[in-house]
Amino acid sequence: MEVKINREIRDYSESVYFGLNLRQFIFSLLACGVAVGLYFLLRPLFGIETLSWICILGAAPFAAIGFFKYHGMTAEKALLAFIKSEILMPKQLVFKAEEPYKNIERGKKENGRSHRRAQKKNGI
Repeated sequence: MEVKINREIRDYSESVYFGLNLRQFIFSLLACGVAVGLYFLLRPLFGIETLSWICILGAAPFAAIGFFKYHGMTAEKALLAFIKSEILMPKQLVFKAEEPYKNIERGKKENGRSHRRAQKKNGI
C-alpha cells in the first residue's frame, strides 16, 4: 500500500469534483453560467461566431480568477496587495551607491585638514 504525501504540506488541496478544489469548482461553474447567460442574452443581436467569442471573453476572467495563484495568494489577495503597494502607498526607491573606500579616504583627508588647522591655530 502506497500513500502519496506532498513534499510541501502547505501545497495540499482537497479535490471536490473532477480533481478541482472547491474554489476552482465554484469559479468554473460561475464561468459556465456567465457564458450561457451571455449566449441567451445576446443571441438575437449577433451571429454564432461573434457570439461564441463574446461568451469566451465573458467567461475567461471568472475561470482565471478561480485558478490564479501568485506567491501563494489568490486573485483577490494579489489584487489587494497590488493596489496597496502601487496606488495607496507607493514608494519611490532611489539607489545611491556607497563607495566605502572613497568615504574612508575622505575621512582621512578631513581629519588631516582639521589636524593641520588645529596645529596652525595653536602655533605648532
